[in-house]
Amino acid sequence: MPTRDRILRAAADAFAARGFDGTSVDRIAAKARVNKAMVYYHFASKAALYREILRSLFAATATAVAAARVATDPPDRQLRAYIEAIAHGALAQPHFPPMWLRELAEGGRHLDATVIGEMRRVIETLAAILEDGRRQGLFRPAHPFLTQLAMIGPLLLWAAAGPVRERFARQAPVAATAVSPTAVIDHVYAMALGTLLVQKAAPPARAKRRSRT
Repeated sequence: MPTRDRILRAAADAFAARGFDGTSVDRIAAKARVNKAMVYYHFASKAALYREILRSLFAATATAVAAARVATDPPDRQLRAYIEAIAHGALAQPHFPPMWLRELAEGGRHLDATVIGEMRRVIETLAAILEDGRRQGLFRPAHPFLTQLAMIGPLLLWAAAGPVRERFARQAPVAATAVSPTAVIDHVYAMALGTLLVQKAAPPARAKRRSRT
């Protein structure tokens, strides 16, 4: 593996476990099996390294959700594919959920224009799906950012809570802890549809005819 990639992987693991402030360049260098100077050769600072990881994570997410949007598909199917893309991305990159949850807790203080630009691409894809649904009379008008928060919250928490779920599983019935990725996606999708779908008015009930005696 190229040195730069080793540094990125080591840094992602360290930032996910300890956060930005709790991770030193010395720790990253040791984990990547390089000297400290090599880290600074590839990245101007610890902050630049951290932002590069966030940028690449959101860029991968933006590309995945864009691929999920097929304009010829019904909007509800597009929404399902969008949720699946985010869920599978969080599982494939286990450092993503804890890093992003920490960043949210810290007010996004490490986000720069490049990271925000990738985040905007993600929201724009969701906005297009929601607009397709509204225009076709399937979805109610919905704010893309609020819809994103409602869906991404359960996905991130579930992915980040893996160690907690494992500990809980040792002291609780299996049925209460064994939750598959598909079950989580189904749950988030059902909640989203429950909020977004236009409720069709039920036809008026017919009056019962009185029988003649």
